[in-house]
Amino acid sequence: MPYQEALQEVVEEIKLDEGFVGTQYKDHLGFPTIGYGTKLPLTEEEAELLLRHRLHKMVKELQYKKAFVDTLPLDAKLILLNMAYQLGVPRLLGFKKMWLALENRDFKTAADEMRDSLWNRQTPNRSNKLAAIMKEVHLA
Repeated sequence: MPYQEALQEVVEEIKLDEGFVGTQYKDHLGFPTIGYGTKLPLTEEEAELLLRHRLHKMVKELQYKKAFVDTLPLDAKLILLNMAYQLGVPRLLGFKKMWLALENRDFKTAADEMRDSLWNRQTPNRSNKLAAIMKEVHLA
């Protein structure tokens, strides 16, 4: 049996043996645990894998909800991913005027709309940094 096939088989077996819990719980020895028996704390490598996985899912969700995102300059796409990670895609989609500006390739207005938000008032350092980059985006 090829390695990848065997690995998938053991993954499925462990999933059955451990069961899934999406929130922190204590295992039978009292250790804080998540998922399929993953003990906490996570390593930085594990956390980065989770971050990358979530970003990949957000890319797909944004492509589905706003297909024109693929046509935007890379800097704009990266800003949107950063925002999606912090806010979640559904809340990011609520920036209606920003999205209209992005569709029109008006990056300065998109940046202004980013600044004119509750998000900016709650996390001004991050939002102002991203808005400053968005303001300087140019079509390739």
